[in-house]
Amino acid sequence: MNPPDHGTLARAARLRVPLGFASGVVAVWFAQPNARTLAVGAAIACVGQALRIWASGHINKSREVTASGPYRWFAHPLYVGSSVMGIGLAAASNSIAVAVLIAVYLGVTIPAAIKAEEAFLRRRFGDEYDRYRRGGSMTGGADAERRFDVRQVVANREYRAVIGVALVLTALLLKLL
Repeated sequence: MNPPDHGTLARAARLRVPLGFASGVVAVWFAQPNARTLAVGAAIACVGQALRIWASGHINKSREVTASGPYRWFAHPLYVGSSVMGIGLAAASNSIAVAVLIAVYLGVTIPAAIKAEEAFLRRRFGDEYDRYRRGGSMTGGADAERRFDVRQVVANREYRAVIGVALVLTALLLKLL
C-alpha cells in the first residue's frame, strides 16, 4: 500500500473544518449533559482553547518556524489544544456515542493535518524546520524569546475556534435547561 501523496493529505486536512462543524451538530444532538459534566467538560475545553490562544500568539502561521511559547514543548500546540478541547466537549456531552464520534474525528483529522502541515513546512523551510523538530537552534526563524502578541492571535483568526467552542458549550447548556 502506497502512502498518501501531499495532495491527498492536504485535502483530508482541509476537510477537518467542515467535518468539525458537522460533528459538532451531531455531538450536540446526541449529548446528554448534566450540570457536573458540563462544568467539568467546559473547564477542560477552556484549557484547550487557552493553549490554542497562547500558541497562536506566538506564530505567524505558514510564514515562519518558531520555538517560542508552547512551541518550545509541543511541535503542534494548536492541535494539542484542539485535542484537549475535544476531550472537554466529550466530557461535557456525557455521552459515549459523542465521545466515540469526537475520538474518531480527532483520530482521523489531526494526524492528516499534522502530516500535511509537516510536509508543507519541510518544503517551505527545509533544514530550518528539521532543526526545530530536533530541538536545535534556528537561523532565520522567530526568536525563542518572542513575547505573546494578541494581534497575532487575531491575525491567525483564532477567534473562530473561540466562537466554535462557545457555540457548542452554549448549545449544551441550552440542552441541559
